[in-house]
Amino acid sequence: MDGYWKFLAKKTLTTLLTIFAALTVNFFIFRIMPGDPALLLIKSPKLRKENIELVRKQLGLDRPLWQQYLIYLKETLRGNFGISFQHNIPVSKIIAQRLPQTLLLLSVALAISIVVGIAIGAICGWKRGSKLDAALLTASLITYTVPTFWIGMVLLIVFSLWLGWFPVGGMTTVGGANIPKWLDILRHMALPEVVLLFWYTGEFVILTRGNMLDVVKEDYILTAKAKGLRDIKILKDHAVKNALLPVVTIIALEVGWMVSGVIEVEVVFSWPGMGKLIYDSVLQRDYPVLQGCFVIITVMVVLANFFADLIYSYIDPRVRRGVE
Repeated sequence: MDGYWKFLAKKTLTTLLTIFAALTVNFFIFRIMPGDPALLLIKSPKLRKENIELVRKQLGLDRPLWQQYLIYLKETLRGNFGISFQHNIPVSKIIAQRLPQTLLLLSVALAISIVVGIAIGAICGWKRGSKLDAALLTASLITYTVPTFWIGMVLLIVFSLWLGWFPVGGMTTVGGANIPKWLDILRHMALPEVVLLFWYTGEFVILTRGNMLDVVKEDYILTAKAKGLRDIKILKDHAVKNALLPVVTIIALEVGWMVSGVIEVEVVFSWPGMGKLIYDSVLQRDYPVLQGCFVIITVMVVLANFFADLIYSYIDPRVRRGVE
């Protein structure tokens, strides 16, 4: 038990240091980007230099960099990400509006793809070398490696422009639709969900299959076969459970990255989520929004990885033996 608490303390300290380092990088990386936010906000090129400096002062960009950094750390720890340069409203309010829309889009895709991908990957690993394995693995490699924005554009051209079955983009119909709002949202979700399902499912198939190839060679699998147990029972009770151990970490990381959305998909389908917000903020040099988004993403990913390590160490005690 002492070893577990030592492991927990070590992981907690590492997590806190990682978050601090990420917050520091998050501040400086946007300050070295080309472009001046003050000039981007001022649409008229005829304004005098004094007016530009006044805008910089209002944005806090006239302060020394180290002062901006200390203010950034203080306000971030308080949950205050500042005021958006472009929208002139609190960044936390903007994120609160966009985050649920990203979670709605990605939670459905991730939940379905985890179940389907693990099931297909387990079958591929168990039937390794068969025609079924080759066909499913090839399909998974294609869906995982083909760029999501390319698949999205193909689906838009075919099902939105040519056939007219689904909306071109957005989350709801402008001006309202002649159907219930929830059904209108589902129609807008359909195509981006298909793209995400292709990508996530391919990832989990490839990962699970690779783990299964190692598991089926273990002595306890051979022993179970020698006892005359049915393949389905061996697969369910022995092989899959052990093959899922490394998948836990990947699932946790994917959950953490859910906050950012898939930027390409949200941009292609104009889905008003965190990914689209990040893309627009980069173009507008809206530093506070970008910093707020990446703080949320960083904390979610690091915490997801932290809990994945705890779950993994509980399932397999060998993980924490290094600190005992």
